[in-house]
Amino acid sequence: MEANKRWLSIPKEIRSRLINNVFCTNCSDVTTIESFTIEDARFGVVLKGKCKKCGHEVARVIESE
Repeated sequence: MEANKRWLSIPKEIRSRLINNVFCTNCSDVTTIESFTIEDARFGVVLKGKCKKCGHEVARVIESE
């Protein structure tokens, strides 16, 4: 629940940029994360989901200020 609050506290435009700027090790390229969950982390939040291009598991770390 706290992770979702942190995520929603980020401006919508920046959240969109973060979602569309995730590195996929399978594609070796930047991709969009899909079907993601938001998890608490010691340093902020982590988005865990699938690569839009190939379906491989990807994650994006978003550090708190």
